[in-house]
Amino acid sequence: MILDTKMERETIYGQVVSKANNYEVGNNKHGGRYIIKSEAIRAYERSFIEQCQIYKDRLINCHFTLYVAVYESSVRYDLDNALKTILDCLQMARAITDDNLCRNIVVEKRVDKFQPRIVYAIEPHERNLFY
Repeated sequence: MILDTKMERETIYGQVVSKANNYEVGNNKHGGRYIIKSEAIRAYERSFIEQCQIYKDRLINCHFTLYVAVYESSVRYDLDNALKTILDCLQMARAITDDNLCRNIVVEKRVDKFQPRIVYAIEPHERNLFY
């Protein structure tokens, strides 16, 4: 497994919700339309932030490598769609300051029908510069 390292690993339980197919269109009072995240995305983000304990509030603000094993509930899920959600959740949990600082991603897709989850670790490339 890619996470057989000495880095701190964290597990977040639940099926990662793809942002690619989970937006809804709403209508505002002026007749305009807007796009919002689906409730499924918002629920996963809340769950991720609640479960995130090891990396929460670390504010990693340097280039980093993300190591992640994604355990999907089915082979039909696309791995690339999960990565955007994971990076956004890490930023929302304040584990990282900006997902554009990610320079490498080492990822595995696995299937666990009964317990979908992610197991991840973040390896900063240098010390935090400002925090």
